Amino acid sequence: MQLAGLGYSEEQIELLDVATTFCRDKSPIDKVRKLMESETGYDAAVWAEIAGLGWTAVAIPEAHGGVGLSMSEVVPLVEQMGRNLLASPFVATTLAAQTLISGGTEVQQAEWLPGLAEGAIGTLALAEAHGDWDLTNITATVRADGNRLLLSGEKLFVLWAESAEIVIASVTLDGKGALVLLTAEEIAGRLRRESIIDETKRSFALNLDGLSVARTALLDTAKATATLAHIDVSAALLQSAEMCGGTQSVVDYTLDYLRTRKQFGKIIGEYQALKHPIVDAYVDYEKARSHLYSAADSFGDQGLGEIAVRMAKAAADGVYSYASDRAIQFHGGFGFTHDCDAGLHRRAAIFHASQFGDAAWQRAKLSDLLLG
Repeated sequence: MQLAGLGYSEEQIELLDVATTFCRDKSPIDKVRKLMESETGYDAAVWAEIAGLGWTAVAIPEAHGGVGLSMSEVVPLVEQMGRNLLASPFVATTLAAQTLISGGTEVQQAEWLPGLAEGAIGTLALAEAHGDWDLTNITATVRADGNRLLLSGEKLFVLWAESAEIVIASVTLDGKGALVLLTAEEIAGRLRRESIIDETKRSFALNLDGLSVARTALLDTAKATATLAHIDVSAALLQSAEMCGGTQSVVDYTLDYLRTRKQFGKIIGEYQALKHPIVDAYVDYEKARSHLYSAADSFGDQGLGEIAVRMAKAAADGVYSYASDRAIQFHGGFGFTHDCDAGLHRRAAIFHASQFGDAAWQRAKLSDLLLG
């Protein structure tokens, strides 16, 4: 098997440099905590700046107002957002754009991709109460009624839905998976705010029962299966980036504490019981980040790209959970309070594991890919 490449493109390096400074300056931890208590959960002015920098257009084709790069170049942006817990609908909007690129009709692409490139917010409605990470296991339905579509069912974990101009939902049509594009006007009054463990995000349940939309809202049904597969690996890639960035932050946060906190007359970082685990976390972080950029490099390669992405998410999920858990433990009693920043990362790690497959699920998929 040909090995995936490992390295940075010039575009990735430039974007990483800009994103490192921007996300650090725009998302200090005190602001993160304030936004957790706000209504929308993100700073609209910062979102406008993100769009102004062209980040929302990076992976959108030039023909539709985008920059024309790939998901590989989105990775360093999301990595730094995760590092600084920058709350925004960026990942959700990027995935909505990828869904239209992969499976939208020409009319839908022309109508919506330019707006998403300029900063309109989009999101996906894929999860359901059964909790299956297989995106083709869909219980929500749609049936044709003349020129209309009648929907039923409920979707969960629809991130940033209240702020979105479009929501793309997975449904079954005649027993087969399909995707339908819903506008903010069509889903008005159908959203219910969910309480999720990661308070830096906003999540909603979407009730589809009785909703009627134009038949033109249906994405290309012939491409639905391939589009769902593309969403799956795209989401895993961006989650890996967010988790790697979060791991770097929590390792740095913990190291600062271990180097300054004294107990029994010694800097606590001198104790092997604390020293060895943080070294393990750092080594595993470097491994996970290598997997991440290898996955970014090979993302467009059929077969190999999916393998690399699933390796990346399994590695990132494991180390983010471990590093944030150790950070909480090392901070003693304070670590278990809401004031400890390590707790925010632990909560983020748990939420990421709950979406699009945790490490164990990714390894099971890898087994099928490599041995099946």
